[in-house]
Amino acid sequence: MKHADFVHLHVHTQYSLLDGTIRLDDLFQKAKTYQMPAVAMTDHGNLYGTIDFYKHAYKYGIKPIIGCEMYVAPKSRFDKAGYGIGETANHLVLLARNRQGYRNLMKLSTAGFLDGFYYRPRIDKEILAQYHEGLIGMSGCLHGEISGHLLRGNPDEAIRAANQYQEIFGEGNFFIEIMENGLPEQKAANQALIELSRRHDFPLVATNDCHYLNQDDAEAHEVLLCIQTGKTMEDSERMKFGTDQFYFRSPEEMKRLFSHCPEAIDNTINIAEKCNLTFEFGSILLPHFEINPDETLDERLKREATEGLAALLPKILKGENGNLREQYVKRLRHELEIIRSMGFAGYFLIVSDFINYAKKKNIPVGPGRGSAAGSLVAYATGITNIDPIRYNLFFERFLNPDRISMPDIDTDFCPEGREEIIRYVTEKYGSDKVSQIITFGKMQARAVIRDVGRALNISYGEVDRIAKLIPNVLNIKLDDAIKREPRLQEEAKNNPRIKKLLDMSRALEGLNRHSSTHAAGVVISDLPLVERIPLCRSPKDDVVTQFSMNDIQDVGLTKFDFLGLKTLTVIKNTLRFIREGRGVEVDIDSLPLDDRPAYELLMRSNTDGIFQLESAGMKDILVRMKPDCIEDVIALIALYRPGPMENVPEFISRKQGKTKIVYEIPELQAILKETYGIIVYQEQVMQIAVAIGNYTLSEADTLRKVMSKKKSEEMESKEKPKFLEGARKKKIPEAKATRIWEQMETFGKYGFNKSHSTAYAIISYQTAYLKAHYPAEFMAALLTSEKDNRDKIISHITSCREMGINVLPPDINESKSDFSVVGENIRFGLAAVKNVGVGAIDSIISVREEGGRFVSLLDFCDRVDQRKVNKRVIESLIKCGAFDSTGNNRCQLMACYEDIMDQAQRRQRERSSGQVNIFEDHGGKPLLDTGDSLLPDFPEWDHKELLANEKETIGFYITGHPLSRFSDRLGMIANADSSTISRKSDRETVAVAGVVSSIREVITKRKETMAYVTLEDLKGSVTVIFFSDVYRSAYDLLHGDDPLLIRGTLDIAEDSIKVIATEATLLASAAEKPYQTAYFTIDVKKTSAEDIELLRRSLKQFPGTQDGFIRLMEERCETVIYLGEDMKLDLSWPLKKEAERIIGSGAAQFL
Repeated sequence: MKHADFVHLHVHTQYSLLDGTIRLDDLFQKAKTYQMPAVAMTDHGNLYGTIDFYKHAYKYGIKPIIGCEMYVAPKSRFDKAGYGIGETANHLVLLARNRQGYRNLMKLSTAGFLDGFYYRPRIDKEILAQYHEGLIGMSGCLHGEISGHLLRGNPDEAIRAANQYQEIFGEGNFFIEIMENGLPEQKAANQALIELSRRHDFPLVATNDCHYLNQDDAEAHEVLLCIQTGKTMEDSERMKFGTDQFYFRSPEEMKRLFSHCPEAIDNTINIAEKCNLTFEFGSILLPHFEINPDETLDERLKREATEGLAALLPKILKGENGNLREQYVKRLRHELEIIRSMGFAGYFLIVSDFINYAKKKNIPVGPGRGSAAGSLVAYATGITNIDPIRYNLFFERFLNPDRISMPDIDTDFCPEGREEIIRYVTEKYGSDKVSQIITFGKMQARAVIRDVGRALNISYGEVDRIAKLIPNVLNIKLDDAIKREPRLQEEAKNNPRIKKLLDMSRALEGLNRHSSTHAAGVVISDLPLVERIPLCRSPKDDVVTQFSMNDIQDVGLTKFDFLGLKTLTVIKNTLRFIREGRGVEVDIDSLPLDDRPAYELLMRSNTDGIFQLESAGMKDILVRMKPDCIEDVIALIALYRPGPMENVPEFISRKQGKTKIVYEIPELQAILKETYGIIVYQEQVMQIAVAIGNYTLSEADTLRKVMSKKKSEEMESKEKPKFLEGARKKKIPEAKATRIWEQMETFGKYGFNKSHSTAYAIISYQTAYLKAHYPAEFMAALLTSEKDNRDKIISHITSCREMGINVLPPDINESKSDFSVVGENIRFGLAAVKNVGVGAIDSIISVREEGGRFVSLLDFCDRVDQRKVNKRVIESLIKCGAFDSTGNNRCQLMACYEDIMDQAQRRQRERSSGQVNIFEDHGGKPLLDTGDSLLPDFPEWDHKELLANEKETIGFYITGHPLSRFSDRLGMIANADSSTISRKSDRETVAVAGVVSSIREVITKRKETMAYVTLEDLKGSVTVIFFSDVYRSAYDLLHGDDPLLIRGTLDIAEDSIKVIATEATLLASAAEKPYQTAYFTIDVKKTSAEDIELLRRSLKQFPGTQDGFIRLMEERCETVIYLGEDMKLDLSWPLKKEAERIIGSGAAQFL
């Protein structure tokens, strides 16, 4: 088939962020339709899309040309002063002819970001001359240097610039670019460019500066530019291209437009033929790991693993020997051989090195993550703390010799030490070889609706309403959303503005919106990174790769995930508090796994702060499941996901002996016993394939992967016959083997990685153990970890009260900087007090450590440095209760603290001048004059004022809470609080109780005042919006001090939940009103017949005069059943708590 005789060489894909709308699949489908032999990618200043573009091109059988539209600084790239945004750089298109050209393109693009960034990534002619080899240059669009000179009437400067570029790129490698885009300036420029070309013998090339694929995409592109610049389509000053001609024209159109200049068309083919860049994927480029010259990497790993296992075996064997020892030794040999055959010894050594560095530096490391926990070599070398044989985990799940791919060990570190690990690997391997990794945020369904709505200047309320009609399904596409939601179809049909909103959103959906730094990924290279991949700067100014995670792996580089896990910090601080307060060293890696108090804590769902087990849904399952061994916790973490959750009731029923466990054949019992006959893990699928289907473990892992990816054709045609044939060889009847296969298919597609579940269950258990045995220390560590999260602090303080742990206010004699443990209680740190800075805290603590406790305010003022501990500091300390331990009340101290400070200052001055004071002994040491004679005999502030001053100075209520006196009735009055409101539905009616902690007033377009009110309760805070009419009526209540009950409707956005207020009343008034009716909501799928019977018996214990109803929910169906005249109820808080204990939190509602 004859190919077209024109090629597009100037194309902006979606990797020209918020400027190009061209998706790669669409681009290459169009190019294939046009029979183009090649296509170039020339994004603005970057090479983000290189690998993605290259792979797409080959998929469609089209030659990829890798290029970039560079920004060239007028002078030096280091010159960053005296220019406006439009004057900082000229455009220049570069194309890579070969591998050398590509290497130079990477260096130029990197330099543009790292050296020359000023509004945009810029290079200059000096560095272009240094890295020109293998490149073709094209003069660019109207923003190119040559076009710019010609349009400004400077032909001599244009010729000089053209000669410079010709000299840089060499004869035949620089082209004058001409376009036909309908702009008058372009027409004028083309005449001058053609004349310059013919007069001075510069070859011409025709391009179209494509920013969108089709001509009718021009409007969507303009909307995209508005999103980029924050303008609206109605803004006459907005950035726009001026015509709709910047699309991917057909070869026929281009030939017609340039019929007067056919050589410009011919040169596109000539250039394409010169560009022959190829990549080789599949190589593995491990960083260089230093070892002794007399040993290989395999020998080093074998030595470290063997020594590591020898050190672990005494703990593993516990006196046993013989067969068990041999099992471990044999497994280690097996794994080492696979690692040797795959060439991955260096990878294990690198990971082991930085993990063991962390451990030496006392930086907590997680016990493991992902399938790496299935490796005995990883366990022996300190990479994981999980014994894979003890938990029936398989190495082949991690490294399959039948499918060679890079191992991937992700590591959890304490967030406080994560940067130290990155610094370590950077210094060890070289800063030029280590970088963090870029990631791209996309314009997903709801987000693109909001972006486009702003650009079209549609009101927030209208856009919000449309966005919320999109079903809350992960990664749903707009087309699917419109098919599934009839209201969206109706809106588009009846409202032209909404139709346009949806049309424009669909045109832009899925495009890259912005770049950021990957949360965990770090790449370590064998050579300086810029020899392998281009680099750039993140929005936070870190150096990151221009390639995303998958593209980095495609080019063979090794990435490591360094994740920050806050729970590890909590564990570290808990152990520190235990050591400091009790003198006990707890070995967190050697806890007994059969500790009854730890499991009882889980059964009670007292799991705030317990890793992975904190959510309301998880708490509900814990109460019903009653886990009593580590295997139950492992299974629970695996089951608590969409899909497998459906198996939870059956799992619980079997565990509790309500459903008989039946195994199809006896061989399954050993495999499925720990999960009560249900297939929960991918590893169980592998075991069944080996035991029944006669697979090897490597083959079983391949089957596991096919099942999890739901490749039904491969399952039916290849794997099922193989499984049945293996079963036949093992004398298993075909009917039984078929039933087993069907079970594997059903459960296998949802199977979870047991290695990962095991590693995380260990952390869950560790936190449960610490909370059960050292509750004050654990909660103090939890509070410390969340010290910057106000809502979490409030919630944890409430949890402490419920556990009988007092959270005490700061104290000058006991507080440290952060939270600390005092006996069985927790003390706030001095850093929590407003106006008390680091200097003041250091002064107070150092003086206290040197001279002992402070006995009075006068003693305190006399000893501390009053240049650091000034009047504002002391006022705040008094108000929050930090001087309570001196025996004086806060009201007294506030009345005279200034006089006491003045007296202390006089005494300090007298001491410094050598005078002896009657209050001091002859050594200049203050005598114990407490200053009590200066204190007036005032009673303490009332409770309300005490709390108000605590709130003012610490930001929290410590010695009580205004809602506490309503705690026995809150659950009846309000149907949501800050911790449960996220479980409600958008537009649902709610009633929330709390205290106003802040008000932000906003003037509307109608010049009326509305307000954003933060309502604080015992678990956190809720944002409530008061529109002007409701705000007027509730103004006095909101600006008072009393707790309120606010009714309204929920407004749930992607990233926030707000209440739109309809009414505000005093909580005290609402608490007096009796309730008439109770509704008990039962989810048919989640509630057993036993639970319903238990509810019936429990309700009988609360006889009264109010009506009760059962609301049965099954998917979208609702059935309401009246409990009857003989089952009238006494609607009380104990009734509500008892009902919700059985059928779930929030399931009992009083009206």
